[in-house]
Parts: sequence; structure tokens; C-alpha cells
Amino acid sequence: MEGNETSAVRKPYLVGGAEFAALYGVKRLQVSQWISRDQTLNYRYAKIISGSPYWLLQFAKGFGETTPRPKHVNEAELERLIKEQSPGRWVGEVSQLPPLVGQSELVALFQLPSAALLRKAISTGRFRQPDYTLSGSPIWLMEPVVEDAPALQAGAREVKWELEEEALAALRNGTYEGPGSKIIPRGPAARKAAE
Repeated sequence: MEGNETSAVRKPYLVGGAEFAALYGVKRLQVSQWISRDQTLNYRYAKIISGSPYWLLQFAKGFGETTPRPKHVNEAELERLIKEQSPGRWVGEVSQLPPLVGQSELVALFQLPSAALLRKAISTGRFRQPDYTLSGSPIWLMEPVVEDAPALQAGAREVKWELEEEALAALRNGTYEGPGSKIIPRGPAARKAAE
């Protein structure tokens, strides 16, 4: 697959939980506590991709000023994130994001029997490299992936790489509710809620 040169121009600046924590010099667990315990952070400025939240960097860098006890952004970390994602663009609302997909959405979009097939295609160079790796997870701008579909289909042996039209339309118009679209609670709180 070709590189991501064309998609990089449109790539919005984002952060996952690990990057959000690094921006404020705290452990990743603290970000979860800001959401669940303190309720100073929510998902209004986050896109859920493969079951995890990814916040707009525009929001994340100003978050510390909105809390009861102001928190200061680590400017060096902010610059590192901007440089790592450049050339990028600032986005102020989640509705302004282009369609973004992670492994869960791609498995549904291409009707793959498992994520292992996707990971193999990525590792062998048959599938384009992710546009981002945030909090250890790969994320792609969806449209370049869709543009690559005919080449994937042409070289397919065992997997057809056919796009599932309903999933494609839902991802494009922001109504996708398939795998990866929701955060699945984990840990003791999840077990309590399930009882």
C-alpha cells in the first residue's frame, strides 16, 4: 500500500487516554478517575473508536483551565503530540471529524472473521499503515482505507475484503453503532453493573 501522504493533510489532532495523561503529567488511571469519580472530564469532545475515547487535542489542551483546581499543560508534551501528528489540523467539535476507524470498525466494515486477519494484512504491508497510534491503538482515516479496497480485493486469496455498505454509510454519517462504537466497562465496576 502507498503511504498516508494524502490523508495526513486532513488529519485532525487527537489524544487518547495515555496522551491526555501525559499532557497533564499524571498517570493514565487519573484520566479515568476524572471521568468516573470526579466527573470533571466526559466524552463530549471525544470520539469513541474501537471502544476507547479519543479526545480532540484542542479540547485536551484547554481542559486544565476548566477544572476546579487548575491544571497546567506540559508544553513540551503538547509540542511533541503536534509534531507527531503533523501536518494536522485543529478541530473544535467532534462533528467536524472525518470518519475514523480502529480495528473493531475495520473488521465490521470488511466483514472479516477476525481481527487477526487485519493485523496480518497490516504487518505484511497489504493494508495501509495506521494514520495514528494513540494509547497503543492504531487508528485510520476511513476514506483512504475505502479507496484502497479495490486493490485489497484484487490481491485477495482467502478474504474477499468486500465493504459492508450499511457499516460504510453509518460510519460516514456518524450513526455507526456496531463493534467498537461503545465503551465497554471493565474491572470491578463492570462486574457490579452486570450483577
